[in-house]
Amino acid sequence: MKIRFINARILSLEKDTSLSEGELWVEGNRITYVGPKLETKEVFDRVVDAQGNVLMPGFKNAHTHSPMTFLRSYVDDLPLHEWLHQAVFPLEALLQPGDEYALAKVAFAEYLTSGITADFDMYYNPMEVVKASIDTGFRTFCLGTVTRYKESVQEMVASFHKINGLHELVSYRLGFHAEYTSTPEILSELSKAANTLKTPIFTHTSETEAEVQGCIDRHGMTPVVYFESLGLFNYGGGGFHCVHLTEKDMEIYQRRGLYAVTCPSSNTKLASGIAPIQEFIDKGIHLAIGTDGPASGNCLDFFREMFLVTGLGKLRSKNASAVDALEVLKMATVGGAKAMGLTDADVLAKGKLADIIMIDLHQPNMQPLNHIVKNIVYSGSKTNVKMTMINGKILYENGEFFLDQSIDDIYLAAQTITDRIKKQAKANS
Repeated sequence: MKIRFINARILSLEKDTSLSEGELWVEGNRITYVGPKLETKEVFDRVVDAQGNVLMPGFKNAHTHSPMTFLRSYVDDLPLHEWLHQAVFPLEALLQPGDEYALAKVAFAEYLTSGITADFDMYYNPMEVVKASIDTGFRTFCLGTVTRYKESVQEMVASFHKINGLHELVSYRLGFHAEYTSTPEILSELSKAANTLKTPIFTHTSETEAEVQGCIDRHGMTPVVYFESLGLFNYGGGGFHCVHLTEKDMEIYQRRGLYAVTCPSSNTKLASGIAPIQEFIDKGIHLAIGTDGPASGNCLDFFREMFLVTGLGKLRSKNASAVDALEVLKMATVGGAKAMGLTDADVLAKGKLADIIMIDLHQPNMQPLNHIVKNIVYSGSKTNVKMTMINGKILYENGEFFLDQSIDDIYLAAQTITDRIKKQAKANS
């Protein structure tokens, strides 16, 4: 299908954060033109008048647990480790085959409303999320979730070979849940696998002070230093949360080119702390943003995440000029794409994948027009997402979804699963 967008403000992010006026063409799943208005005799299947709205790369949600929608606002107001071990893990044990497929679709729909065109998803049965991605048209990078309770390194390596190359919308990376849910034997085996495959590794790290201290008590090192000592980062990767990194941890991140993926909503709700984002920026550490899962962050809203990244960063630094909105926007788009390895959909340029969103400027929160790009971070909301296109296909436009199922059927399937799990949990208590 050939689509032409005219009368657009284009935020390509190819070189900087400036806006240009012009048009953008899509053919199949690729961008074929970005630039000034052209006189052309080419025939298009659809011409979209952007009416001065912004076309930009979609947001890349660099840390998610999409199937956890069944836990949204069900287990709240607990500290992280109590929340995980007393609430989340027991309920996750009640999931049945097929549940994660249906539950992930709810998250994908919410991502679309927030202008998210790809996610980096960490959950236990990746083939269910893979199938949900392919069926809906959403782009997902699945991530291994090895723990001492579930998923072996051998199973993860099998998923790596099975999923990579399976479909253009899905990929797979190696990962493990966290130091405190693994064992030295598991991490040693994982290190061998990563170095054999020459691939990056990602994990939750340094989310709470208790997590860091626990690792020091067990191994005499912080989690980051411990992972480095095992050779887990020889081919890159990074960590999720990164709230309590030491100077030595940051030096490793900078030297190895690792990605620190911040999840401010989850860290705020679980009282884990505020990540030192301005320090990361000053040290040149690669940065990206994630919503975390709908159990801890509840709302899968990238506008909320972006505002919290800059707002909390300013509070931590006690400096209103810290964590500039333009840096945050780059984290939310280009940074997330590079963290995932999605370098073919990082900016709007000829030949890049057509993962594009339209930001509606004809809303009160965007008027009057001053600094449009910064206002997307400081004032933007889901109501401003007029369109979300992934792989050249419009999946969400003007409040309507274009998926493989009706949105009501997606909701019903997820509610049925949630009700069953709640009933079973009550019977087990």
